[in-house]
Amino acid sequence: MSRKLIKRLIALALLAGLLIFLVFAFMPEPVPVDMDEVRRGPMQVSVSDEGYTRVHDVYVVSAPLTGYLLRIESEVGDLVVANKTHLADLLPTQPQFLDVRSRSQAEAAIRSAEAALKLAAAERRDAEAKLAFAQSDAKRARKLVKKGHISEVELDRFELALDSAEASLDTAHAAERMREGELENARAALIEPGEMEINEEDLVRVTSPVSGSVLRISQESERVVPAGTPLLEIGDPGNLEIVVDLLSRDAVRVERRAPVQITSWGGDQPLNGRVRLVEPFGFTKISALGIEEQRVNVIIDFVDPKEVWSRLGHGYRVDAAIEIWRADEVVQVPTGALFRHKGQWALFKVVDDRAVRTTVKVGHNNGQMAEILEGITPGEKVVLHPSERIEDGTTLKEREI
Repeated sequence: MSRKLIKRLIALALLAGLLIFLVFAFMPEPVPVDMDEVRRGPMQVSVSDEGYTRVHDVYVVSAPLTGYLLRIESEVGDLVVANKTHLADLLPTQPQFLDVRSRSQAEAAIRSAEAALKLAAAERRDAEAKLAFAQSDAKRARKLVKKGHISEVELDRFELALDSAEASLDTAHAAERMREGELENARAALIEPGEMEINEEDLVRVTSPVSGSVLRISQESERVVPAGTPLLEIGDPGNLEIVVDLLSRDAVRVERRAPVQITSWGGDQPLNGRVRLVEPFGFTKISALGIEEQRVNVIIDFVDPKEVWSRLGHGYRVDAAIEIWRADEVVQVPTGALFRHKGQWALFKVVDDRAVRTTVKVGHNNGQMAEILEGITPGEKVVLHPSERIEDGTTLKEREI
């Protein structure tokens, strides 16, 4: 082999080595990414929100009349028996002090009532006189008709006048009694505080309408209360339900008897419940951000035995996740693998350590996993939370944890 040929071969080898070096020097390094495998399995979708417990039937015990409420000795949590347990006592109230105007008006009312009574008495005496005269005329007419001096028709007129006079006297007596009552009523307005004697028989006792426990005491100290003032709330703490107010757009997806998982109630394990009622009317509620929202109450019953949730009471806070959809065999991927591309859902599938952008059709989504209807099959790997460095065809390597 000639020296010239050897030099050429050496030059070609050096050139090939340089080219290989440049290729490897400028070749992009694989992008480290998190990957997950497409799987098939059960999946459910729920709507979640805060709720609170409440006794199913709460009875508000109110004051039956306006009076002076004595101090309520019952305490929250006390057991009560229907129609037996004594809850509260009410005394009739003493009259109030009168100001100058009220006293003048009461005194004027008394004078007016006295004058009306005198007028009624005068009318009664007039009616008595007219009745005596009518009785005398009727007596004479009966004697004359027997002797034939007057006719039967004229006798009937005298009898009619007698009946009318008797009715007028009855009316006068009734008017006089009415005026006497008005005078007593007017005089009662001038009774001063302390002048009215209140006896034990005037005490009004309030008893429990149902059996249960005292849930809340609205009026504990002594005071004057108007009729209808709430005094206590009574109910059975063993008959609890849960109320969750959902956005109306979520409530329409909730079906009766849907299963519910109850968390953040204070126990170690979640509780199970079931939807009993979605109320047919909504209400406006202001959110923490000051936004008006239309909400609907969803009523939930406990499924677990009472011993499991017996530590809960009236008005306790809980979190409830209400199931609105479930399937046993669903192709699904983590929602972090999905992104929008040209108005469609897409993900990066890993094929031979390279990213392949793939358009998929998404079904249900529970915030953690998404149902895939078309575009990918179980067992394939996808990129989680793809960054801007990843494009179609980018070389990938799985990030080491």
